[in-house]
Amino acid sequence: MNLPYELFIARRYLKARKKGGFINLITYISIFGVAIGVAALIIVLSVMNGFESEVRERIIGFDTHVRLRTFHGQGVDNYEDVISKIENVDGIIGTSPYILDKGMLRNADGSSGVMVRGADPATIDQVSDIRDNIVYGELQLNEVPQAEGNPLPGIVVGKYIADELRLDLGERVFIMSMAGVRNTFTMPPVQPFIVTGFFETGFYEYDASYVYISLSSAQKLFRMEHEASGIEIRLTDLYQAKRIAEAVVEKLGGWPYYARTWFEMRQNLFSWMQMEKWAMFIILCLIIIVAAFNIISTLIMVVMDKTREIGILKSMGANNRSISRIFIFEGIVVGVLGTIIGGLIGFLLCWAQQKYQFFSLPGDVYFINSLPVKMKALDFLLISLASLLICLVSSLYPAKKAAKLVPVDAIRYE
Repeated sequence: MNLPYELFIARRYLKARKKGGFINLITYISIFGVAIGVAALIIVLSVMNGFESEVRERIIGFDTHVRLRTFHGQGVDNYEDVISKIENVDGIIGTSPYILDKGMLRNADGSSGVMVRGADPATIDQVSDIRDNIVYGELQLNEVPQAEGNPLPGIVVGKYIADELRLDLGERVFIMSMAGVRNTFTMPPVQPFIVTGFFETGFYEYDASYVYISLSSAQKLFRMEHEASGIEIRLTDLYQAKRIAEAVVEKLGGWPYYARTWFEMRQNLFSWMQMEKWAMFIILCLIIIVAAFNIISTLIMVVMDKTREIGILKSMGANNRSISRIFIFEGIVVGVLGTIIGGLIGFLLCWAQQKYQFFSLPGDVYFINSLPVKMKALDFLLISLASLLICLVSSLYPAKKAAKLVPVDAIRYE
């Protein structure tokens, strides 16, 4: 394949010679600057992707993909019929009824306000990863036999609640709710439980406020009889949540049902993480822009150094466009080399962290023990395009300056 002669000349100008050694040194520095900028972008964005993925998986693992409820919090009194209607919707792989309400957990050492989550032991594993977050004991919500007296239902408690109340496995605790309390003369419902396990998700919001009990126990505690607060739904593809949520509500005939997706339930958090990622992309592009100034200064010096050659080319018939293309090609070559080198460096470092986990994190501070990395092809593409665009723009001014040289003036004193 025949290359344009402008590219051939551009490559010749970039090759090291004794006369242009200093210029070539600056060219190599420019390539290195572009490479550092590209590598930094790839590494930082991959780490942010890793953290975002970890946060999303842990939040969704504890919560759910879609939550079906009724307006005004009236509860779903026919949740078994509702589940039978929606469980065959394309994309749904699990459904489970739940109750979520406030309560007061009490033992001999004190009390703590908690969010009580009633879950169906038979179906909770279809919609939640809470079993994988049990750090001590087990997810036992059904009745536990007692040496003395009647069996008591089990309760699983968040780590920080357990620390605050100094709970032990097998300890008896009480939960009080304000359901049905209308005046000071009405006694609030109180129910005893046996602690069967402790869970830790890595998120303080959950570990310091949530407890799990069985759905039947929650129905008694909150006086909901045969009702549930709503239905949790897990999907094959969480990114199809909005479409499937709309399909579920449509299948149920709309009012009084509505569905919220995992993104809507944590919209502020995920929107902030996405905005932070774009902010870091823009900020780290400044490294490439600094390298672009080196490209500009290098090409200007090349123009000054090659004034005679430019004059000769013009006298031989080269037009302004061809002269411009020579120096634009130089900028592009620098950008391509820097982008390729930076991309390889970034990829290799991210791959090494994924495989060997060189950079660890203190487990008592973070919810993971190593720096998470997740590479995305789209990030590589956007970074490469941004790098090449910056290098292309940086070559326009020197190229324009070279094209304006007058052949007679360029070779007058040669």
